[in-house]
Amino acid sequence: MDTVEIALMAAWAVAAAGLGWYLANVAGEVTYVTLADGRRQARSLPVVFKLLLPFVGNLDGLLARRAFAPQIEKANEMLVAAGFEGLLSGREFVALKMLTPLVLGTLGCLGVVLLGSLLPPDSLVVTLRLPLCLLVVALFYLQPMMWLRATLKKRHLAILKALPFVLDVLTLSVEAGMDFISALQRNCASRKLDPLNEELLRMTKEIQVGSSRREALRNMAERCRQPDLRSVAFALIQADELGVSIGAILRIQSEQLRARRFDRAEKLAAEAPTKMLGPLMLCIFPAVFLILMGPVLAQALRELL
Repeated sequence: MDTVEIALMAAWAVAAAGLGWYLANVAGEVTYVTLADGRRQARSLPVVFKLLLPFVGNLDGLLARRAFAPQIEKANEMLVAAGFEGLLSGREFVALKMLTPLVLGTLGCLGVVLLGSLLPPDSLVVTLRLPLCLLVVALFYLQPMMWLRATLKKRHLAILKALPFVLDVLTLSVEAGMDFISALQRNCASRKLDPLNEELLRMTKEIQVGSSRREALRNMAERCRQPDLRSVAFALIQADELGVSIGAILRIQSEQLRARRFDRAEKLAAEAPTKMLGPLMLCIFPAVFLILMGPVLAQALRELL
C-alpha cells in the first residue's frame, strides 16, 4: 500500500467522521415553538427535515409560482393545526416534500444499485431494480405528508382526551360565579401544558390584547381544526350572540362530548374481535398446526432418512 492510498483512506475516514459528527449534532438538536405567554415548548422534527432545512431556500424561486400556492396554503394550515406555527412554514414544508425524494430517494436508488452489483445477475433485486428504485422515491415523497398527518392526528387526540375534563372545570367555575375569561385563565394556570391548554392560553391572550371573545373563539376553531373543539367554540359564539347563559352551554357541551366518547369506546370495542382475527390466524393457527402435526412430520422424516 503506497502513500497515496494511505492518504486517500485517511481522507475518507476524516470525511466519514465529520459527517457522522454533523449528523449526530443535527439529530440531537432540540427545536422549539414560542407560545402565547412567551414560553418555549419543544417540538419534534424528523432528522431528515433538520438535515434538509438549510437547503429549502434554494427552491424559493420555484415555489413563488402560482401553481404551488394551494399546496403551500394547505400545508401551512395543517402545520398551524399541528402546533408548528413559527417553526416550520408551508413553503418550507413543500420544499421539503421536493428535497426528500430528490436527495434521499437518490441515495436509496444508489443503495439498490450497489446491492444489485453484489448479488448474482439472476437475483430478484437485480431483476426488479427499476421498480425498487421507483418505490423508494415514492416512499420518500410520501413520508413528509405521512409524518404531518400522524402528528396532527396525535395532537387532535390529545385535545379530544382533555376537552371533557376542561369543560367540567369551566362549567363548575362559571356556575360558581366566576366569569368565563377568569375561569379560562385559572384553568390554564393550574393544568399542565398540553395541546388544549396551549390553544386556550393563546385564545385568552388574544382577548387580553383587544380581540372580542367571539373573534378569539372563531380563530381558535379555525386554527385547531379539531371537530369537537370547533363544536364547543361555535356553541359558545352562538350563546354569546343570543345572550344565553354560558354555564348552561358548557354543561350541555360537556355531556355531549362524554356521550360521543362513550359511543367511540363502544365502536372500538365492537371492532376489537375483527381486528384480533388476523393476529390469531397468523400466530395461533401455525402453533396449533405444529403441535398437532409435529409428531407426524417428525416420524415421516425419520422414515425417509
